[in-house]
Amino acid sequence: MTLPASIDDTVKLLSSGGYVADRALSTVVFLALRMGRPLLLEGEAGVGKTEIAKVLAKTLGRKLIRLQCYEGLDVSSAVYEWNYAAQMMAIRLAEAEGAVDRTRLEHDVFSERYLVKRPLLQALEPDTAGAPILLIDELDRTDEAFEAFLLEVLSDAQVTIPELGTIKAQEPPIVIVTSNRTREIHDALKRRCLYHWVDYPDAERELAILRAKAPDAPAKLSAEIVAFVQAIRKEELFKAPGVAETLDWASALVELDAVALDPAVVSDTLGVLLKYQDDIQKMQGAPAKKILDEIRAG
Repeated sequence: MTLPASIDDTVKLLSSGGYVADRALSTVVFLALRMGRPLLLEGEAGVGKTEIAKVLAKTLGRKLIRLQCYEGLDVSSAVYEWNYAAQMMAIRLAEAEGAVDRTRLEHDVFSERYLVKRPLLQALEPDTAGAPILLIDELDRTDEAFEAFLLEVLSDAQVTIPELGTIKAQEPPIVIVTSNRTREIHDALKRRCLYHWVDYPDAERELAILRAKAPDAPAKLSAEIVAFVQAIRKEELFKAPGVAETLDWASALVELDAVALDPAVVSDTLGVLLKYQDDIQKMQGAPAKKILDEIRAG
């Protein structure tokens, strides 16, 4: 599928994949696609940053290549490594056959035949469906040294392998970088990207998301779920629920055949919505009932 030709087309594209985006997010996605620039999405966990890459891959018919970041991530896990076992076997076979031309042997064993391609290198390979979607997920979990390595990939869609030289993509991948902002991303990387802060949705958009993702939920229940979640995000919680938790909670309540919220079912299912015991204790019982009373009164 071809890239969207306008912001409105981008809204429709995301919507066709079940993603309800606001105008600002649709605009920056459109610009990233049209300008061929990486897109850095920051925001709280569970607000839909990763989902953008998944939806683009689905709606554009492109391969999704995901690099899940973690502390200690290095080049051998993210870009490439050599198949040392196969190389050693080739060397021993060559020696057994009397092939002692070391220059030729070194050239042979450091060829693509023995190269193990990791996500970043895979994303530079040509694909008949078009450039893949490269998702670099939760970049803030890595260190600054790995960020520095990414600059060549983000700027020039290439990586340099000392034994082989520079490998450059014929068509740069569509790059989505996400961060939960547990630490600041370096300015050098930000300069190479378009940027957008993905915030919690307002009530209207969250209800639209819920209707799209959990169509089995009764209308009254969906409205009360959204109102309740919007209310507790204003409380001083260790971790406010994201959209992902809203959807999980809706699915759980549907499984319990709930048609509306009541204090008992809220207290019994808060572990689906909140992920820290202190937050659950803070909202159980009277606080939850108070919010429900305010929702119904207002």
